[in-house]
Amino acid sequence: MDRFISMLNAQLMLLIYMAVGMYCMKMQYIDQNTKKKLVDIILKITLPCMIFHSFNKPLTPRVLLETAMIFAVAFGVSILSLLLGKVIYNRYPREKRSILQYCTLVNNSGFLGMPMVSSVYGTDGLFAASIFIIPNRIFMWTAGLSVFTEADFKTKCKNILLNPCIIAVFLGLFRRIVNVPVPGFLDTAVSNIGDVTSPLSMMVIGTMLVGVKWKALLEPSIFYLAFVRLVGLPLAALLILKNLPVDPMLTGISLILTGMPAGSTSALLAAKYGADEDYASRCIVTTTLLSLITVPLLMLLL
Repeated sequence: MDRFISMLNAQLMLLIYMAVGMYCMKMQYIDQNTKKKLVDIILKITLPCMIFHSFNKPLTPRVLLETAMIFAVAFGVSILSLLLGKVIYNRYPREKRSILQYCTLVNNSGFLGMPMVSSVYGTDGLFAASIFIIPNRIFMWTAGLSVFTEADFKTKCKNILLNPCIIAVFLGLFRRIVNVPVPGFLDTAVSNIGDVTSPLSMMVIGTMLVGVKWKALLEPSIFYLAFVRLVGLPLAALLILKNLPVDPMLTGISLILTGMPAGSTSALLAAKYGADEDYASRCIVTTTLLSLITVPLLMLLL
């Protein structure tokens, strides 16, 4: 129950950030161009800073073992998501099927999940979360991209290795393994920049809700996706984790990140490769709103 209360408080706080974003969009303090630039700032600067700063705990054998476990679970969930997507959406036309497959495989664990983990578990939780999201990012730029187009192996590797969040993970690991001393002022600056991620990311999500036709969100296929993405997959992850000797905090982090809504990149790729961009946007909005309800409820299962 304590975890449920913590998550509920975190969700209410994130809702306030979202409401501020909606207000800024309505008052035209933020326009479409500004929103895109804010997304870039989050994904390329503030979120990598948050991830890098999370690597501030010693890498003991126990920490390494638990990290390996949750990495394996995250990889398994990604494979399950990929296989499910290839089977359960075959009755839909290609324009929607590709989006449903991508949204099942790729979630918003970085953009939305990391702030949630930070709100509930603090810096210790962010370390584990930084490892957990790696498989999702790998599948995003390999199997996820192939849903829309056939990218060559070199392009896939480039997209993965040059992803700022993956770079931040590698730099954080290098810092811990080699014990590179980081000056206090620099460590504090990186931490403060990373702290901006939670309010800023939710404000950007709030801007996405302005102008949405709410009736258009009530499409059965989107609720089908939401059930798979927000309920089915996290329950599968929980079932696996309950049978492993994993710390309860790591189980909670894995549950939160697996239960995240559809990845925001789905709309960008849909627009780029000729899929239904409007449908992708509705999938993102609907699953994001529903996740604000489902994630706290999932925490009751811990």
